[in-house]
Amino acid sequence: MLKAGRNYTLTVSRTSEFGLYLQDEEQNEVLLPNRYTSLSDKVGDQKEVFVYHDSEDRLVATTEKPTIRVGEAAYLKVVDKTVHGAFLDWGLHGKDLFLPNRNQQGGIFAGHSYVVYAYEDSITGRCVASNKLKGFIDNLDITVKVRDEVDVLVASESPIGFRVIINNRHWGMIYRNQLFRRVEIGDRYRGWVRRITEDNRIDVSLQQQGLAQVKDSVVALRELLTANGGFLPLNDSSDPAEVARMTEMSKKVFKRSVGMLLKSGELEMTDEGIKLKQ
Repeated sequence: MLKAGRNYTLTVSRTSEFGLYLQDEEQNEVLLPNRYTSLSDKVGDQKEVFVYHDSEDRLVATTEKPTIRVGEAAYLKVVDKTVHGAFLDWGLHGKDLFLPNRNQQGGIFAGHSYVVYAYEDSITGRCVASNKLKGFIDNLDITVKVRDEVDVLVASESPIGFRVIINNRHWGMIYRNQLFRRVEIGDRYRGWVRRITEDNRIDVSLQQQGLAQVKDSVVALRELLTANGGFLPLNDSSDPAEVARMTEMSKKVFKRSVGMLLKSGELEMTDEGIKLKQ
């Protein structure tokens, strides 16, 4: 059974004046409108598509890639509001994602963006959004472990740091003293689990830990030097805040990375800064 809000790999089963009909393994069909087809498409071809409900409540397919799917969280902009709810831009042509009034928490304003979660409405089968996140994001049954690489969505800011959504299902925290780059609500990053407490709180870092972190930072520093003509005005005496601003690394990781590049003979250090050897 085909369901809204999901990606599928489907087979072209027949053609029509309206587009291509695509079929799954159970012979369920959905229309891919002419807008998303080409003259080279033929019966038997496979198509990667996203399925959703159109304005007439029919399931249709698109080759466009939405910003969010069922079971995911994202930071979306409100493009319209009505007495029934708000409509969000999720990257599909001519079709916005509905955020019903019952799913809204706090003031929702056109032109503003909010972190929302997409789910399948149990009555209509439609893919809809909610910014009442507690019903979807929790830490009751932790599915990650320390040092795991995770997807991180910045959800809110507090005096101690940023609350984040981990892998679309858990809450986590990135502390300010662990940040070496500018972070904004709605940003999405690759992160690593630093700690899981006894009461299931999850601390996250945007940098790998230990040797893996340094190896990753060596690559990043080499690329940064190359992009800046082989030179950066940084050395052992540079202010940690300036190092973080220019490299998005802590002073400690920067020094270890520089040390590895010096040892490999790729780098030289001067009073003015560091530069790649020719």
